[in-house]
Amino acid sequence: MIILFSSVFIDVDHVFYYIVKEKNINPWKAYSWFKSHLNHTLSLPMNERKKIYTGFYFFHGVEGLILLFILGTYVNQIFYFVFIGFFLHMAVDIPSEIFLKRTADKSSLIWNYHRFKLLNRSN
Repeated sequence: MIILFSSVFIDVDHVFYYIVKEKNINPWKAYSWFKSHLNHTLSLPMNERKKIYTGFYFFHGVEGLILLFILGTYVNQIFYFVFIGFFLHMAVDIPSEIFLKRTADKSSLIWNYHRFKLLNRSN
């Protein structure tokens, strides 16, 4: 059950991003907002998709996986199950990011942060 829940609830960071960006705490509006942004992104040519910054999602990234593994080793083995759930989720997210946008923003928090800084500097 922990693996299942963690593989789904990793996306709570999307809701947090929406709350910060749109100043709204309604999760249904967040869902609609992300759905419309995805549809817009997919309607663009591939070279334009790369320019779109989809947000900073702090649970998505190899750094979080490393932290969960360390916590599983030194704190409590329950973190191994959370690690597995996060890993399974990211094993689907990263290839879809690469296929749909030709970027891997969700693969690393450090990469995501630097990409955000780079895109904001050029705008």
